[in-house]
Amino acid sequence: MTENKAYVTRYKIEDPSIVKADLLEPIPYAYKSKRSIDIIIKQPEYTSVCPMTGLPDNGCITIKYRPDQTIVELKSLKYYLLQFRNVGMFYEHVVNKILDDLVQVLTPLKMEVTGEFTPRGGISSIATAVYEKE
Repeated sequence: MTENKAYVTRYKIEDPSIVKADLLEPIPYAYKSKRSIDIIIKQPEYTSVCPMTGLPDNGCITIKYRPDQTIVELKSLKYYLLQFRNVGMFYEHVVNKILDDLVQVLTPLKMEVTGEFTPRGGISSIATAVYEKE
């Protein structure tokens, strides 16, 4: 009888705690008093790693939000998302982490973060986390 062994990986898997929200830079939304706006941002080259195997996970992260006082500076968002490159996180945790960090920095009226991940073993995954200001 064979022994059940944990996955062994030769890849370096970073802990999610290395992803820091302080890279995100809020900038004032100048038209707040005139009208609401809905913003959609897509990052089609998102990568992280499977926490079980260390193999790369790829996908498209879509951020939809209605700002209140601030919007996110896109270069800062790019560098924020690059932090996930070697981080081991499940898809469901990725979208929640991104949502929590963006809400903390921007305090939007509402926000939705969706991750549409490349199929693995014939199974595709889409995970969405939602926030709405009370």
